[in-house]
Amino acid sequence: MGKRILQRHRGKGGLQYRAPQIGKFAKVRYPFVPAGVTAEMKVLDIVHERGRAYPLAEVDYSGKRFYLPAVSGTVVGSQIQIGPQAAVTSGNVLPLANIPEGSTICNIERYLGDGGRLVRQAGESAVLFANSPLGSTIRMPSGRTAFLSPKCRASIGIVSGGGRTDKPFLRAGAKYHLMKSKGKMYPRMRGIAMAAVYHPFGGGRHQHPGKSTSTSRNAPPGRKVGHIAPRKTGRKRIPRIEDAQR
Repeated sequence: MGKRILQRHRGKGGLQYRAPQIGKFAKVRYPFVPAGVTAEMKVLDIVHERGRAYPLAEVDYSGKRFYLPAVSGTVVGSQIQIGPQAAVTSGNVLPLANIPEGSTICNIERYLGDGGRLVRQAGESAVLFANSPLGSTIRMPSGRTAFLSPKCRASIGIVSGGGRTDKPFLRAGAKYHLMKSKGKMYPRMRGIAMAAVYHPFGGGRHQHPGKSTSTSRNAPPGRKVGHIAPRKTGRKRIPRIEDAQR
C-alpha cells in the first residue's frame, strides 16, 4: 500500500489544514437601521483581524459595537452616517438608489440586509454605473456587471489597505504565516515533481503526468486529482468563417 496523497489527507479536514480561529473576533457587517431612518456611528478604533487584508473600523451604534471595512480616509473619532439621507461623502453608507451615478463604492450588499458581501478586498472599489426603478447596475473591479436591488446599501469610497501587495515577501516564513492565517496550503508542490508513491502524476524520467489529467467525479480518493469532471478539455475550437456563414 502506498502513502495517502496530500490532497486526500487534506480533505479529511485536520487541524493543520484549517484556518485558525485565534485572533479573529468580529463579524463584519452593517448594523440594522430601520427603513427611512438616518443614523450616525462614531469610529472608536481602527483594528486588525488575523487573516484579513484590510483594517476594520470599530464603530459604536446605539451602545453596541460593530465592525466595518475601513474606508480610505477613516480616522478614529470620525462620524459615519448610515441611511437614505446621509451625505454622499467618503465612508458614509447609503442605499444604491440614493447614490449618484458614477460614484465609487465598496462593501456592497448583495441582498438587502445581508450586511455587505461584495467588493471588500483591500484597495478595491466598484462604480455605480446606472440607477433605475428596477435595479442598480454596478461595474465590479473584475470588469463584470452586476444588477442589484436599489435598496441594497453600500459605502462611499475605496477600501483602505491598497498597495499592500506592492512590497514583495522577502522571506518564505512570512508568506507561510500569511497563508496559514487564511487556511491555505503553502508551499505547494506540483504533482509531476513528486515521486510516484506520493502522487498519481509523479515519477518518470521527465516531468509529465503520464496519464490523462481529467478525472472522474466517482474516482477513488487516491486518484481524484487533476481536472475533476471537467466540462470541456483540449484546445478551444475557433469556428471558421465558412462554418459561421452556414
